[in-house]
Amino acid sequence: MKKVQDHYFHLAKKEGYAARSVYKLQEANEKYHFIKYGQHVIDLGAYPGSWSQYVLKQIGKKGIVVGIDLNLPKIRDDNFRGLKEDVYSDFLPLIQDVLLFDVVLSDMAPATTGNKSVDHIRSIGLCERALEIAILSLREGGSFFCKVFQGGDFPGFVSLCKKYFKEVRIVKPKGSRSESVEIFVLGQGFTMAFIEKTSE
Repeated sequence: MKKVQDHYFHLAKKEGYAARSVYKLQEANEKYHFIKYGQHVIDLGAYPGSWSQYVLKQIGKKGIVVGIDLNLPKIRDDNFRGLKEDVYSDFLPLIQDVLLFDVVLSDMAPATTGNKSVDHIRSIGLCERALEIAILSLREGGSFFCKVFQGGDFPGFVSLCKKYFKEVRIVKPKGSRSESVEIFVLGQGFTMAFIEKTSE
């Protein structure tokens, strides 16, 4: 493991976060400011909980985090709601009382097989489901931050995101290994214009 990874691992332990992956989200948010006070946020693949922990600090007492995973993080906070659900299930009716969300986050990754092509295809499948959830739950102007394994279908996924967000960026945080295939897509400025146009 590289020194930079050791640094983030020990820093997460020191600061009380469940995993070092929190610093990937923190770095992106400090640069692009898509998580703010009072927001409603969905955290897909929330376990072990470091992303939700970070978001709770940003949104304050007026915000809400809904964490979705088959394994729920052990977070005791009045502003956190954990749902033990498969992301492919129809869980959105369970959170309709929250109405619309400001941000949808996804740190989901498939169980890797060692075959990069297979892992990439499975990753894209999870990302497309995350985007579908974002489309169904985001308010106008909302944001989407999603981990993707790079590969042949990556440009197509980015193009798909561009249909729904005014700005789409490719983000490679310092917390990710330079040789890692993981990268993040950030969509900001969700718009219903494309959806309304295609439904006419």
